[in-house]
Amino acid sequence: MTEPAPVFAGGVDHERLTSQLRFILETDKLKRILRRNLLIDGSRRENDAEHSWHLALSARVFAEYAPEGTDIDRVVEMLVLHDIVEIDAGDTFVYDAHEAGSQDERERAAADRIYALLPEDQAAHARALWDEFEARATPEARFAKAVDRLAPMLANWHTEGGTWVRFGVTRDQVLEKVKIIAEGSEALGSYAVALVEDADRRGYFRR
Repeated sequence: MTEPAPVFAGGVDHERLTSQLRFILETDKLKRILRRNLLIDGSRRENDAEHSWHLALSARVFAEYAPEGTDIDRVVEMLVLHDIVEIDAGDTFVYDAHEAGSQDERERAAADRIYALLPEDQAAHARALWDEFEARATPEARFAKAVDRLAPMLANWHTEGGTWVRFGVTRDQVLEKVKIIAEGSEALGSYAVALVEDADRRGYFRR
């Protein structure tokens, strides 16, 4: 692991700051984790850091479509933190049943290691947010998951089917994932269904 540079600052808890710096330096690795989908312009594959930033921005922009009373700040924090586990676990393609079988175990081990780099209070907070996102038991987690699921669909539609075409994904497989979007946002769920129907008309799915 990259070590933080020496710090000499008056009135600072050096041990705490060092832990925070270790976490920040470790999470820089997220920039090199490539996802399956392409950028909207089709020029290259997206990395996890770009994905997390775009989701956080999307949650802000789409906030009016969240259930009433949803804490958007909490949603944004979840979306910034949730994919950090992929530094160790890698990006699991949502339609790969073999990889999905070990995903939970791999990602939980990664969460145990990476969030623990933070000072104890921040580590507990980050891990709780990650667990909340995974469980989808709150309006915030369900909305965060909806935004997370919608993003690759938009990328695939704008790249003439993208990973749907490349990996032979069917319309029914995608509609199954759309249910998760609808759980978090009725409006985004309806849009996702319309997007899938249009993609089907364009021939983007395996028959």
